[in-house]
Amino acid sequence: MTTGQTESIALVLHGGGGPQTVVPIVDHLAATMHVLAPTHPGWNGTVLPDDVTSVADLAGVYLEQLVTSGARGVVVVGSSIGGWLALEMAIAAAGSERYAGVIGAVVDVDGVGAVVDGEPIADFFALDARGLAEAAWHDPERGYVDPAGLTAEQRAVQQSNGRTMAVLAGRGMSDPTLLGRAATITVPTLVVFGESDRIVTPSYGRAVARVIPGAEFAEVHAAGHLPHLEAPDATWAVIDPFVERVR
Repeated sequence: MTTGQTESIALVLHGGGGPQTVVPIVDHLAATMHVLAPTHPGWNGTVLPDDVTSVADLAGVYLEQLVTSGARGVVVVGSSIGGWLALEMAIAAAGSERYAGVIGAVVDVDGVGAVVDGEPIADFFALDARGLAEAAWHDPERGYVDPAGLTAEQRAVQQSNGRTMAVLAGRGMSDPTLLGRAATITVPTLVVFGESDRIVTPSYGRAVARVIPGAEFAEVHAAGHLPHLEAPDATWAVIDPFVERVR
């Protein structure tokens, strides 16, 4: 991971669906920033190191890479599990002199990870393709992928990604300590949720934003768990002013 600290840096972190799910974010931010968009270890055929067994572990890996590269004031944008990962990075940075100044801001897009009373995370691993589309998309027909149309290689990648996600995030895709620890975050934070998300609801997102000091919350109309795919213009309308202020 190299940077070139002559321009503002964004680190874009994908969710369980893999790096292709955040391509619109990467392309949009790349117009004005230097964008880093890694594929997480264990996704898309990459190796998951034995010592990376949690989202917090992965956050440490990325923080170390940023420190080594000399990056400062990085805007971390995470989608779904990537949102959880972004929060873990900000929490770790707030508690360590080694990482002081590395993270400049966080954008959490429909992030999972927290346990919120009365707002359970959908059981992702129990959903079939149709159920996933219904839970994750404002317009399920746009999000539905017929498993019969996948190649054997594509199915193998999906299954492998799912196993990695279960290892790092657990089947509940949550850590009961995250919500309390998020109160230690010291960088500007924006929590963005699609109004129709049923993986984690906007009420869940508001609860996360409330515990982070000074955090902002924005809801994207006519969008689900991946608002940057369903309603990109409306998503940029809430992300861009925030990024412009903090970069």
